[in-house]
Amino acid sequence: MNSWNLTIFPFLIAAVIAGVITPVVIRVYKKFGWVVDPNRTKHPAHTHKEPVPKGGGISVVLGTLLTVVVLLPIDKHLLAIMLVGALVMIVGVLDDIYDLSPYLRLVTNLLAALMVVGAGIGISYITNPLGGGVIMLDKGISWGGERQVLVLADLLALLWIPFVMNAVNWSKGLDGQLPGIVVVAGVVIGVLSFRYSADVAQWPVAVLAFALAGSYAGYLPFNFYPQKSMPGYGGGSFAGFMLATLAILSTTKIGTALVVLGIPLIDAVYIGIRRIFQGKSPVWGDRGHLHHKLMDLGWGKRKVAVFYWLVTAVLGFMALRLDSRQKFYTMVLVSLLLGAFLLWVSYGRYLGRRDRDSG
Repeated sequence: MNSWNLTIFPFLIAAVIAGVITPVVIRVYKKFGWVVDPNRTKHPAHTHKEPVPKGGGISVVLGTLLTVVVLLPIDKHLLAIMLVGALVMIVGVLDDIYDLSPYLRLVTNLLAALMVVGAGIGISYITNPLGGGVIMLDKGISWGGERQVLVLADLLALLWIPFVMNAVNWSKGLDGQLPGIVVVAGVVIGVLSFRYSADVAQWPVAVLAFALAGSYAGYLPFNFYPQKSMPGYGGGSFAGFMLATLAILSTTKIGTALVVLGIPLIDAVYIGIRRIFQGKSPVWGDRGHLHHKLMDLGWGKRKVAVFYWLVTAVLGFMALRLDSRQKFYTMVLVSLLLGAFLLWVSYGRYLGRRDRDSG
């Protein structure tokens, strides 16, 4: 299989599908009044001032999965991924309309992880970032001499997938922020898989990664400032699910995903810890994310979105070139810098002049 079939072709097909579906979804959502109106529904995390339809999850899920159906043979792993995509899209539409409880959405995250783990997608090993070598997680529980469950591999996947789903979903607060992150991260994971293109087992991973990147690229023009559509829960959690799962499938490169998604993941950890120390539930939204803090400094939405893209691109470029130990130290450094910045913004008195696109 040549590079065109692994990269450009799935990217373009997915981008066209998402770009064609999105205007239809926007019209349908507006017709039925399925919009997020900040004047009617108050939420501290909202940054827009005019009613905007969600529904972006429909576009990106269909863009990705229809491309996959056309280009790849269906095996048990791909079938599980497609079923989870359908689940996330359905729950996303229901959340767009009825504003579901975040606890119910968290349950669907766990269900998504269970579905792919049940199909045999697990984290069988991790590279030791300090001592070199690998830490094997493929010890199983056997019944009748046949191994049934890889306890540590499956447990780590059950923690990893919902965590990334929530973290990436939380990074969709501003116009264009999420699609750009996913395009960059998808391309990085696709390139990583393409390095092993002689291994036919990696071909589906490359196609999936570039199809994911393409679908969000096709959706991006409708979400960039001023946004005409919002990704919603479906668009955010599907991105997180796919990136988490692709990181497992691409020769278990969890470290690469940790680096390229460093800002959303670290921001999510800080947010969760802060909410718990404040006696709040970690799953209920507030105006404390990094993108909110940057807006409080006077940054406009376009500047914040491009900042996220650029940082993700730089970290992605580094992730492709660093070894496991360097990735570990990179994550520590990014965590310290981001933590210091959030503390400075939260407790400092800096006031900046807002850009015209801050609202």
